[in-house]
Amino acid sequence: MAKRLEGDFDYIVVGAGTAGCIVANRLSANPRNRVLILEAGGSDNWIWFHIPVGYLFAIGNPRSDWMFRTEPEAGLNGRSLAYPRGKVIGGSSAINAMISMRGQAADYDHWRQLGLGGWGWDDVRPAFRRLEDHFLGESEHHGTGGGWRIEAPRLSWKVLDAVADAAEEMGMRKIPDFNTGDNEGIGYFHVNQKRGRRWSAARGFLKPALRRPNLRLEKDVLVDRLIIENGRAAGVRFIQRGEAAEARARGEVILCAGSIGSIQVLHRSGVGPADWLAPLGIETVLDRQGVGRNLQDHLQQRAIYKVTGVRTLNETYYSLVRRGLMGLDYAFRRRGPLTMAPSQLGIFTRSDQRRERATGQVRRSAAPLPGDHGERMQFAADLARHRAHPLDAGRRGAFDRAELSIDRRGPPGRRRRHPHHAAVDEAAGAGALSPRRISAGAVGWRR
Repeated sequence: MAKRLEGDFDYIVVGAGTAGCIVANRLSANPRNRVLILEAGGSDNWIWFHIPVGYLFAIGNPRSDWMFRTEPEAGLNGRSLAYPRGKVIGGSSAINAMISMRGQAADYDHWRQLGLGGWGWDDVRPAFRRLEDHFLGESEHHGTGGGWRIEAPRLSWKVLDAVADAAEEMGMRKIPDFNTGDNEGIGYFHVNQKRGRRWSAARGFLKPALRRPNLRLEKDVLVDRLIIENGRAAGVRFIQRGEAAEARARGEVILCAGSIGSIQVLHRSGVGPADWLAPLGIETVLDRQGVGRNLQDHLQQRAIYKVTGVRTLNETYYSLVRRGLMGLDYAFRRRGPLTMAPSQLGIFTRSDQRRERATGQVRRSAAPLPGDHGERMQFAADLARHRAHPLDAGRRGAFDRAELSIDRRGPPGRRRRHPHHAAVDEAAGAGALSPRRISAGAVGWRR
């Protein structure tokens, strides 16, 4: 018998990641709303959640990452890929690349043309502006005073300046901002940082709101399923520190558990494709074929090049003097390599001239990190001693589609350090830009 969480709530927000932090902030701004937010992870009281290069230690670490992995994929020579997801308040915004990127106006407008009202570029741009506190100031494209701090990178590398110059010689334009609706061109990424520290959604939206008496945060909560009564989500059942419990909402339950977690909760609740749920013994409450389909992500490949005559992070790290200076630079000025995102320079271009807009992205860095970001990354173990420069290339747009489903009926396991596995399958198609289908059929909580 699940115990009842004390308290009356108008809204229950499942997940304190980027979306959940913002939703909880907005809902609790009205003092009449009693809001409960549930988070599976813990507090962000670890130094590497705040120093920007902390992603080197957070990604691939069960303390901070759900450690999702794909099963071996034939289309990738049998490799299993990591799928990092943040396990802490702030979610993936506490461990990700910190790159501020909205996408292209034409993509949003295409969604509106397909019938998704309210999602055109002119519809969503005001929302982006309200969220932001942008270093460029108030403009047609950016806002100030919001919780989402965006700043320019706090270091530069001559090798990346040379890449930008070379791209310009090839006919690509240099642009100062990728977030004006047309991101075709080359430039430095803007980052979610504030004065050299990572700026997660927890810092920007959740923590300020927690001062309000009408917002309550519960951590270490693994949500099993929705409580559905008379066709309405009336609450959630969950496990917290080994005990089964439930909470009820007078108003709404809002799923913000991410692209994987939200699907898991819905499927365990009987919401999804009936032909997927029936073999697991789950009674279908609502047959919705789209729940678990059409997940889009950005598969990319990495090449690493040796360089000469220019400085990279490799020799900086392996010099004891320069390593010490690197630490002092960050300690006293909040600048230098400890502030850098995994990729610093971006190139958006068309895969061929027939395309109406940019369909490919190349990302450049002055530090050649491992190709699989899900492996535990450490400076000493992963940086080569020679000067090197990586290039990440991938497609952008609606080319890659995934299907995600659970593989068992049971509730979330209590041992969260076990990975969740996703089976993937690539369907071959004609042409260089044929769709890539990924079927993730084995994601589930494991004891």
